[in-house]
Amino acid sequence: MKFIYKSLAALSLTTTLWLGSSMVNPEMDTYGSDFIPPGTKMESFHVPGYLSENEEFAHLEKQINRFMRREVLKGASLAIAKDGKLVYAKGFGYADAEKQSPVEPHHLFRVASISKLVTAAGVMRLHEQGGISLDDKVFGVNGILNDSIYLSYRDKRVEQITVRHLMEHSGGWTTRWGDQMFMPTIVARSLNKALPISKSDIIRFVLNKRLHFTPGQSSYYSNLGYMILGEVIAKASGMDYEKYIQTNLLYPLGIFDMQIGGSHMHERAELEVKYYEPTPTFYVADYTGLEGEVLRTYGGNDMHALGAAGGWIASSTDLMKLLLAIDGFESPSDILEEESVTCMVDSKENHYGPLGWRRIRSNTWYRTGTLAGTSALMARKDNGISYVVLFNTGSWKGPALANDIARTMDRGLKPIKNWPEYDLYEMDTNWASTRRRPQVIY
Repeated sequence: MKFIYKSLAALSLTTTLWLGSSMVNPEMDTYGSDFIPPGTKMESFHVPGYLSENEEFAHLEKQINRFMRREVLKGASLAIAKDGKLVYAKGFGYADAEKQSPVEPHHLFRVASISKLVTAAGVMRLHEQGGISLDDKVFGVNGILNDSIYLSYRDKRVEQITVRHLMEHSGGWTTRWGDQMFMPTIVARSLNKALPISKSDIIRFVLNKRLHFTPGQSSYYSNLGYMILGEVIAKASGMDYEKYIQTNLLYPLGIFDMQIGGSHMHERAELEVKYYEPTPTFYVADYTGLEGEVLRTYGGNDMHALGAAGGWIASSTDLMKLLLAIDGFESPSDILEEESVTCMVDSKENHYGPLGWRRIRSNTWYRTGTLAGTSALMARKDNGISYVVLFNTGSWKGPALANDIARTMDRGLKPIKNWPEYDLYEMDTNWASTRRRPQVIY
C-alpha cells in the first residue's frame, strides 16, 4: 500500500509539471507573424496498470486469468470503482498476441452493444438541452427523419414510432428474416445499387417492408433501432452523431480517446488492440464488396454503419468515467440530470426494460456487448461497486459469455473486504477539472 501511495504522489507531481506547461493548453498564440504553433491533440488520461498491484485483488486476478485460459481469450482490460473512486485498472494478456504486446488500461477495444448505452445517454443529454422529446415521432411528414428519401414507406404504422420506442426496442422490427445491420448484400440487391451501402440505404430498405408488430405493443432487441437513433441525434442536433456524443457527453468528462472504430486492419486506431476470433473460424464477404472473402472481425462488419448500435471503441477506464457519470450516485456528480438517469432505469415508466442498459437484475445494472472479436460487460451495483471488463477475442458462446463473465467477476470481488481509499482518477484532476475543460476547443 505504501508503494501505491508513493507511486500516486510521484506520478501526480510529474503530471502537474508536464500538464501545467503549454503542451496541453489548447489556447494558441501568434508571434507577430503568420506562424501559428501546431495545436495539441487532447487525450484521455492514461492510468498506469502497475498502480493496481494490490494484494487485495490477488484472488480476482486469479479468477480472471483462469477464465481467460478456459475461454481461450487473448487479452482483457478491467476497471473497478468503489463509491465513485477508480480503485483498480489493469490489463491482462495481449493487445497484439503476435507481437507479444501486453494490454494496458488505456488500450482501446471495440465495445459492441455497450455503444447503445452511449447512444441512450446522448439522447437524454439532447433531451435535457431541449433538442428532442422521447415522445417525438421519428418518421412521417411530422417526424424527425422527414427527409424526402424516408417519406415513401410501405407500412403506415411507421408513423407511430417514437424515440422512446427505439430506445426500448419496441419500434416494430424483429430479425425474423435476419439482422438488417448485417445483410449488406441483400440490402444492396433490394435497392438495385452497388456495395457498400449506407445507413440511409438500410433505413430505406426496412421502410420498404412491413413492420413485424405495431410500435409500442411488443419488444424485440434491435440493432437497427439504435442505428436509427444515431441518425435521429444527428438530425435533431444538427451535428454528426459521433461529434455530438463527443462534444456534449465525452469531452466534458475528460474522455478524449473514445471514437467510432474502423472495420479493417489498416483502420485500427492508435492504441487499439488487435481482435481475434475463436477457432475454427470462417470467412465472409467483405461488406464493401471490394475485398472478397475476409474474417468477420476485419471487414465482415461495417463498424461505421453500426455506429450508434455497436461501433464505438473505448478503454475500460474511459468507459468507467462514463458509467460513474450516469450511475445516479451523488459522487462523483452525474453529467445527466437525476430525472434523466431515473428515466433510463425506471421499471414503472419503461414497459420493456431499461433504456440503453441491457437489464437490471439483483440490484445491478448491466450493459453487455458482443461482436466478432469482442466481448464486453459493464456493471453498476447498488453497493457502490462498478466494473468494466473488455476482451479482444470472440467466443462461440456469443452473448451467453456475458453470464460467465459476470459470475467470474462476482467470485473475484466477493472476498474483498478492505477497499482502497485512493482514487486513481485524482491524478487527472490537474487538467480534467471543470476549470480547464472549457478551454478545449471542441
